Amino acid sequence: MIEKLFTRIANTVSHLAGLPPTFIACCAIVIVWAVSGPFFGFSDTWQLVINTGTTIITFLMVFLIQNTQNRDGAAVQAKLDELIRVSEGHNHFIGIEHLTESEVEEIRDKCERAAKRHDHELAELAAKKAVAQKRTAKKRAHA
Repeated sequence: MIEKLFTRIANTVSHLAGLPPTFIACCAIVIVWAVSGPFFGFSDTWQLVINTGTTIITFLMVFLIQNTQNRDGAAVQAKLDELIRVSEGHNHFIGIEHLTESEVEEIRDKCERAAKRHDHELAELAAKKAVAQKRTAKKRAHA
């Protein structure tokens, strides 16, 4: 119950925080605060209002946005794992997000090397096929 409520609140706040009107409202608050400075003599209290407000909002937003990103990342990972599972991909890639950064980097390097080898092999096959087609076309032309 609490988890679902928190998830709904986190999603709503994250969505609203990314909207242009929210940014405009925040800019308006800062402008109003700055313009009000002379009326308050640029006092310590005047500065404390903006500092405290922005600190509290930032503190809360970090946790809400992190929660949303964690869920989004886990959902994307689950979708990718399912695509790997049902495709010709290698199942040993499922769950690699739990490895250390250096272990993931090692796997990524291996994948990049394999992709380059595969691209090179495909290029060679294409070249051989093109040469064979030219020979076949010449033979047909001479026949």
